[in-house]
Amino acid sequence: MCGIAGLIGYKGDTRNNILKMNERMLHRGPDSGGVYVSEDAKVAFGHRRLSIVDLSENGAQPMTSRSGRMVIIYNGEIYNAGEIRKKLDSALFRGTSDTEVLLEAIEHFGVSETLSMCKGMFAFAVYDKELQTVTFARDRVGEKPLYYGMVGDAFAFASDIGCLRVIEGFDNGINTDVLDIYFTEGYIPAPYSIYKNIYKLEAGTYLTVDVNTLRTETQAYWSMKDVALRGQKNPFRGTENEAADELERLLKESIKGQMVADVPVGAFLSAGIDSATVVSLMQSLDAGKVKTFTIGMDDPAFNEAVYAKEIAKHLGTEHTELYITEKDMKEVIPKLSFMFGEPFADSSQIPTYLVSRMTRDKVTVSLSGDGGDELFCGYTSYESISRIWGKMKNIPYFIRKPVSSIVLHSPLANKEIYRIKGTILGAKGPADIHRMEHETDPLTKKIALTKGSLPYKYTELPNDFLNEVNHETMLMDMLVYHPDDILVKVDRTAMAVSLETRVPMLDRDVVEFAWSLPINYLRDDKVGKKVLRDVLYRYVPREMMERPKKGFSIPIDKWLLEPELRDWAEGLLSKDKIRQQGILDADVVEKIWTDFTERGIYRIQIWYILMFQLWIEEEFR
Repeated sequence: MCGIAGLIGYKGDTRNNILKMNERMLHRGPDSGGVYVSEDAKVAFGHRRLSIVDLSENGAQPMTSRSGRMVIIYNGEIYNAGEIRKKLDSALFRGTSDTEVLLEAIEHFGVSETLSMCKGMFAFAVYDKELQTVTFARDRVGEKPLYYGMVGDAFAFASDIGCLRVIEGFDNGINTDVLDIYFTEGYIPAPYSIYKNIYKLEAGTYLTVDVNTLRTETQAYWSMKDVALRGQKNPFRGTENEAADELERLLKESIKGQMVADVPVGAFLSAGIDSATVVSLMQSLDAGKVKTFTIGMDDPAFNEAVYAKEIAKHLGTEHTELYITEKDMKEVIPKLSFMFGEPFADSSQIPTYLVSRMTRDKVTVSLSGDGGDELFCGYTSYESISRIWGKMKNIPYFIRKPVSSIVLHSPLANKEIYRIKGTILGAKGPADIHRMEHETDPLTKKIALTKGSLPYKYTELPNDFLNEVNHETMLMDMLVYHPDDILVKVDRTAMAVSLETRVPMLDRDVVEFAWSLPINYLRDDKVGKKVLRDVLYRYVPREMMERPKKGFSIPIDKWLLEPELRDWAEGLLSKDKIRQQGILDADVVEKIWTDFTERGIYRIQIWYILMFQLWIEEEFR
């Protein structure tokens, strides 16, 4: 895993600016760095390397193809590089890196065909000197980041949005149109970013830039929506036990490929189904002891370490746990703005950073269980959305919509329960209910002074796209929440300490198989992830796993009332400061804060506002 950056058509000191971009993402690649500038200086690439496979100079980047025609910079891992390599002339290769395989495959098969062959996580840029194009691509699910856009008259790109900020001449203003989405969700979804004219390349797509004109063309090579629809139209026909057999086989194949590295590999382990399944299968494939890592907290309401330790002992892993204090977690907060480069407010970013830091002391690569909830119907919200939609779907929308409007404009809307019911009555489908979860409070819709009107992926699905409520909401999470929140959180916090994370459940074959499973193989009343549990219970006793999941929650609401953090928060929320910035409504922010401090009404948007203000302070320092 690494960091990539570059400029096309930059008129200033190209090399110096690439070096500055490289320095900004040093944490993504501490082992070495490199720069390539074309003879005409139109194309410049920068790379920071975290050495994982082929630690020699043969794996260094930027890398030029054997023929000299193409130059690549690449972040990620191609897990089936060995299979692709066999399709190419062995005389092409100087080393054993997957970078070299990817580069030579692109030259010989083209970008589109190479992407169809690749299984992995990646973001890359490849310069074709003959065609005078640079082509960028991002993996199917969005594990690896890539930002791009116009900075002045030049086309710029990077793994870390902060790299764009250091380019001489960068004056892209704040994209206030995204703030409505940010203050609803706590993150900024692709293709948008916090800056005007800067975008995130969407998962499963590639973009080609003409070096001479800077014209761009974007094309999808894989679609989560298409895979979901195809899977539901062609469902798995075997028994539940046969489904578990196939899932176990696919996960083992994925994990085996993702355990390949020339550096130490381990895994995050919580007390949950997902990480326990990954670790169980890792241990079954490893003749030695898998290294596992857990963080614990003194507060029993948030601590899973004791249960994770039981699982590790049962499986026989080499287990490391670290109990963290409130002080440890609070010390992370000032680092968050630099870490993410734009406003991001999933508060589990703090413990995720701490477990990554502890893990990096022992290994360079760590596998995680992310994706299990979204692919195998694990979230409890899926059951509640299904239940709510089941009660209202037979009432025609032309009746529900005016009733919704009447409720929301009546005195009943002063009470939260009626406001929620009134809002949900206006839902066109289950995906709409899912979207409305954070949109029932009229006060939080007024945080930003500018009202955005950007199209958003939550509105992309037609009603009854998959004809099954749970699958509808799972798909919305896989399109938006998972790539734009979960994967961003894991990538940025892990890379902040130079740790590569790998996610076996996001393997292409696992994802495509998961979408073929009927809902009764995934959920039974309030119990989700049935087929995943069936696999896990072959390795870990059922009674060891059947307990409530705590996740990586932290008591932000409690901390913010304590003197140290309260003073910090009130400094960021100063009415004069907010008015001077001219982005947020100072009166609304004050009302949200006093509702919390004086009336005990905690809104999740408080943390969203604080993370935005922390970013603003960093931005204009």
